[in-house]
This record gives sequence, C-alpha cells and structure tokens, in this order.
Amino acid sequence: MSQHSHHDPHHEHDHPHDHQAHHDCCHHQEGHTHEGEDVKPSRNAKYYCPMCPGVESDEPGDCPKCGMRLERNPAYRPPQKTIWTCPMHPEIQQDHPGTCPKCGMDLEPVGGAAEEDDEAADVWRLGRKTLIAGLLTVPILLLAFDSMVPGLSFEGFLSRRVQAWLELIIATPVILWAGGMFFARGWRSLVNRSLNMFTLIALGVGAAYVYSVVAVLFPGLFPPSFRHEGEVQLYFEAGAVVTTLILLGQWLEAKARRQTGQAIRSLLDLAAKTAHRLDADGNEEEVPVEELQTGDRLRVRPGEKIPLDGKILEGQTSIDESMITGEPVPVEKRAGDKVIGATVNQTGSFVFEAEAVGEETVLSQIVQMVAEAQRSRAPIQKLADTVAGYFVPAVVGVAIVSFILWAIWGPAPAMAYAVVNAVAVLIIACPCALGLATPMSIMVGVGRGAQHGVLIKNAEAIERAEKITHVITDKTGTLTEGRPQVGEIVPAPEQDASALLRLAAAVEAQSEHPLARAVVERARQDELELAQAADFESTTGGGVQATVEGATIRIGKRDWIEDAGVTIPDALTQQAERLQEGAHTVVWVARETTLLGLLAIADPVKQTSRAAIEALHEMGVTVIMCTGDNPRTAQAVASELKIDQVHAEVSPEDKQRIVRELQEQGHRVAMAGDGINDAPALAAADVGIAMGTGTDVAIQSAGITLVKGDLRGIVGALSLSRAVMRNIRENLFFAFVYNATGVPIAAGILYPFFGVLLSPMIAGAAMALSSVSVVSNANRLRRFSFPELGARSR
Repeated sequence: MSQHSHHDPHHEHDHPHDHQAHHDCCHHQEGHTHEGEDVKPSRNAKYYCPMCPGVESDEPGDCPKCGMRLERNPAYRPPQKTIWTCPMHPEIQQDHPGTCPKCGMDLEPVGGAAEEDDEAADVWRLGRKTLIAGLLTVPILLLAFDSMVPGLSFEGFLSRRVQAWLELIIATPVILWAGGMFFARGWRSLVNRSLNMFTLIALGVGAAYVYSVVAVLFPGLFPPSFRHEGEVQLYFEAGAVVTTLILLGQWLEAKARRQTGQAIRSLLDLAAKTAHRLDADGNEEEVPVEELQTGDRLRVRPGEKIPLDGKILEGQTSIDESMITGEPVPVEKRAGDKVIGATVNQTGSFVFEAEAVGEETVLSQIVQMVAEAQRSRAPIQKLADTVAGYFVPAVVGVAIVSFILWAIWGPAPAMAYAVVNAVAVLIIACPCALGLATPMSIMVGVGRGAQHGVLIKNAEAIERAEKITHVITDKTGTLTEGRPQVGEIVPAPEQDASALLRLAAAVEAQSEHPLARAVVERARQDELELAQAADFESTTGGGVQATVEGATIRIGKRDWIEDAGVTIPDALTQQAERLQEGAHTVVWVARETTLLGLLAIADPVKQTSRAAIEALHEMGVTVIMCTGDNPRTAQAVASELKIDQVHAEVSPEDKQRIVRELQEQGHRVAMAGDGINDAPALAAADVGIAMGTGTDVAIQSAGITLVKGDLRGIVGALSLSRAVMRNIRENLFFAFVYNATGVPIAAGILYPFFGVLLSPMIAGAAMALSSVSVVSNANRLRRFSFPELGARSR
C-alpha cells in the first residue's frame, strides 16, 4: 500500500531543481535572471515571463524586456466566484443563478471557463492575422516572380511600375498590420537594451520593406547598376513571407500555451465539491468543501468521493485510491486508518475526522508540486536568443561601418552605394533561416512522431529527451497491463479446477472489486456457465461469501477462510507462497468447510515491456522502477524484466525526490507513468513520458505522451529526439554559414579585390536559399524510421 498518509507536505521544497541551461542562455542580457536565481511569480499573477524576474501581467502579451510571450502562471488561482450565463445569449451574465431576461432559459454556471477567454481571444487574433497575411502574400509572390513561372506574366496588361505599386499596397498591411507586433517587440528590445530574436526580425523585415518603399517612391536615388530593366529590385515578397511564417509559428505556440494549465485544472476537478458534515448531535448537513475545518466529522457513503484527508472514526470500507496511488486494487480501511481526499469510497459507509483542509491536503500538495515543476521550465528559443544577443549588434555594426566607408570612399553616387550596401547587409542577415531552423525541424519531427503514436507536448521535450541517461517508470499500467487477471488456478487434492473457478465466479459476479472482475472474466473466457448466487455478504478485510447450489461458498484471505473451519494443507500453502513471490495475489476458495483450492491473480507484465527495456539498455539508458506496490511484487516484476533499480512503496513526493536526487548527481532523467501519483515526478523530470492509457493529469504533466500506452514508444521517442536535435544543429549551421559569409560580402569586402558587389537582389536570393536549405533539410525527418522492436516480444 502506498504510504501517502505519512508524507511531509513541505519536504519537496528541500530539493530545488536548478535548470542550469535555462539560466546559461540569458544571464548575459541585462534584466534577465542570473545563475542560480529561480523565477517564481506571485500566486496572484496570471501571466509572467520565465526569463525575467518581476515581469507579471493580468493579460496575455509579450515581455517588455526579452520579447517572449508571457507564460500562464500554473499556480494562479482565480477568485472563487461563479458567473451564470445563458447558453443562448452569452452576453447575459450575472453573479447569481436565475433565468435569462431574453429567452427565459435557466442560466448555467460558467465555472472556470471565463479565465480562459483572454487566451482564446489571443489565439483567435493570431490565427486571423496569420490567415490574412498568408492570403495577401500569395499575390505578392506571383507579382514578384511572374517571369520565373512558365505561362504566367502580367507585363501584357500591367507595367512594372504598376506592379511595384500593387506590391507596396498589398505588402503594407501584411508587414505593418499583421507583423506590427514584431516591430513593437523589436523596439522594446532596443529601449530595454535586451536584444533578442525580434530585434533581428524587425531589422530584417523592416530593412526589406523600407528599402522597397524607397525604391517605389524615389527610384532615382538608386544607381543604374542596381536596376533590372530600368526598375529597382523590390523585396516586399521577402518581408511578407518572413512575416507570415513567423506569425504561423507564434499562432502554433499560442495554441500550445492554452494547454499549460490543463494539468492543474484536471487535478482540481478531482476534488469533491460538497461533504456531509455531522454536528454534535449526529445530525447531518451537506456543506461546500470550502466551509470545512480541521476537526469536522464527516460521513462518506458508498460511491462518494472523500472530501478531505483525515482519519476514520467508525465504520470499515474499501477505497479506490488509484487516482492518487496509480495502484488498481482498492485498499481496505477501518477505524484509525488514514483516508485521502479525492479518492472514491466503494463498499462501506464510514465517519472520519478531517485532519487537513485547503492547501494542506495531499491533492493540493500534488497540485502545488506540478505547478512548481511546470514553471521552472526554460524556453526552447534560448539558443536563438543567445545568438541574437551578439549577432544583432554585430550585424548592425557591420551595416553602419559599411555605410560610412562607402559614403566616404565609394564611387559616385557614393550615398546611393552606401545605402544599398547597408541594406544588403541587413537583408542578407535577415533571421528567417535562423528563425526557421528550430521550428521547422520541430514541426516535421513532431508530425513524424504523431504518425507513430508519440505525441510531443512542446519543443523543449525533444531537446531534453536527446540527453536522457535514466528512465524512471511506474509499474502499474506502464510495465504491466493495469488490469488484474487470473494467472493460475490451483485446485485442492481431489477437487476440479473448472468447478473451483465456476463457483468462485458465481459469488464474485455479485462484487464490483477489480479482483472479483478478474475472476468473472476468466470464467467467461473459459466459457463456464455461472450458477445463481444468493445471500451475498462482504466482510471488509476478509472476503466474500454467498449461497450457490445450496452450499455456502467462501472466497477470501487465508485467515478468514481458516476461521470458518477450513483446513489448508501445507503443500498448497507452499505453492501460495511461491505464487506470492511471483507478484500474485492469492485468494482461497472453500465450499462450506471443504477447501476447493486457490486462485492466483496478478497484473501481468506487458510483453512489449521486455523489448523496450532491452532496447533502452542498448542505448546506454539506466532503467529504474518506482511503484507504490509492495517490495515483493515490485522485485518480482523487476527480476523478470531485468530492471536496474527498484523503489517500492513510494509516495508521489518520493517519486519526485528520486527524480531530483538523480538530477543533482548530474543525470538527465525521463519519467514514464500513467497515474496522478506520477504527475509531480513527470513534471519535475527533464522529460515526462505519459502512457496514453493513463489519466489526463499524467498526460498534461508530461512532455511526451505515448498514445498506445506502449513502453517501446520511449525508445522511438528518444531516437526521434536525437534525430530532430541533430537536424536542428544542421539547420543552424546552414543558417549561420549563409549569414556569416553573406554579411561581409554584402558589406563589399570583395570589391577592392575583385570588383564584386552583392546587390540586395542577390542578398534576398541568398536569404531565400538559406531558408530553402533549412526547410529541405527539416523535411528529411519525414523519412525518419522508428526502431523495429516487435521481434523481441515473446
């Protein structure tokens, strides 16, 4: 049984997880967090910047220091006030129930949905801008490259001059309206002396646009050597395409951000909303959970959620704690035992005393742990932002120096040459390749993963997964099927196995216990016809009995069976012990005082787990099992699968502590699990990997989800992450080679030796070529093949 009731609700704070890479990327920039400093927003802040301490807001937007989108604060709690609205007329809103004044319908509670309205509006605005920008960019491209497309030419009815004005008219809303946010962020980055990726975007797109506008309005400023058929080259299409692509990335990012708080909301939804409180005279009243206090006496009936943590005063029952512990078998409880809020009472009614309320409950502690782990994350853009911190000043410096040198020593017309070369420098340094290097590889890699049942929550999970050294896995539902099954049927001497199973199933058909369902399911598989059972009785902590075919059939624990006068031979006792060492739960079956035999029930190991663990070992990854189950069962599973380390009877806090201890030793940790008990460790690990068969909370806390619940997907996910990160580095290499060689050439470094100048047209071509290289290289990931492990399965 999991040891939740003895945890220290504060000990998880003794192991702060310092994400070193997060700080390394930005400590050189003014106003950013310094090494060892953890950005923690106040709980009242709705949005905050994970890179810059003190930047908080009630509305979604951008950080005024670094230009990043603000993150949703996972620890934010909206005021506990329910808004009532009409489903037909949503503009009708009030703070109390009633009827709609327009249509007369009953108003419905909005709950927590209102707090997401601003995020939804943000996503909608970005999506609208992306769509409109994309639609307007198509005619700009057609106008710019009509001569390159066979059969497409506008010269017959549109002069080059008219085409230039059309490009200006169409490109202006794309760049200034749709892309205006990038210029605003770029300007703020300059004001705050915190240069970032948006500085590059604003400079590159702005240079292309301003250069092109000047070329349309004042073409006479440009020397003949920069004219094509008498017209100055325009770069509206470059600015429009870059703006649209970056908007697309921002929109996808905003959509992903809306999911950040879902893990917290799913956890909070588990809690009971009301409770049955008893007064001093034993009278019962139903009250909201928020009104409960420590020491209140509460009654819980079968099928109800337990409202708070506490201790049973009277009654006995079995409780489904799987949503907290992840273990499928209900736990039997009696007076004096601890109970956990949000777990589900199953069989009996009981009274307990509340011992923890509000933020002191186990569920609240788990919520807080997930929130803290989530907000300690570092953004994937750190590499590009770090480079931009040095690259932007360098490019601007080169452009200024180029302008001065050409203005002083350049041939006539010197100023025109100076402007053209400075603009060429900025255009060739356009960050489109740098900006696309990471997201294109991520987009293709994530899509490829989804085709094979590997869902990746964010780009950072891919980056972290590449360097994983240790994989921690839960047992139930991850290594095992998560559904108890009858493994062996052992009849007593002179007894029949089929009769034993048939009679046991007849009794267990009256019970809702998972072990009972396993017995009934096995009887159905063996096509046995079940007799009718009468006088069904359940003894908490003992077993069940009923009358079948005129005799009392008892099924339960050994002591309870022996108390009924049944004798158990030593040979069967030894066999039961052997089965228990092999991770089986043994239940005994008797007819009146005659032993019929025993049933061994176990949660079977997935055949795919063996293949996955073998493959992980071949990749140099250490496999560790953490489970709330007992040490004997855990060791049996670990021995069968050749798992490197085992931790049994662990609580959610223990799992998170084990993750952090490994991280403090310098290891990179992936956590695979499927229960709410896994959520804190999933969020704290470098990479959380959720089984798709598990709870929504586990999936939302994880960076990677395996849709098929197949552990072999971990091998595929780690292999994919390595391929994607290799691809990103290749893309960044391409982008930097183009920029690093193009900038000095654009500045005119070859002119004194070879008389070669790089016109903005060639600069734009080089910029486009770098983007094409990046996109083409990223598309190679579409051919990534996942490791074939099927042959390893038994």
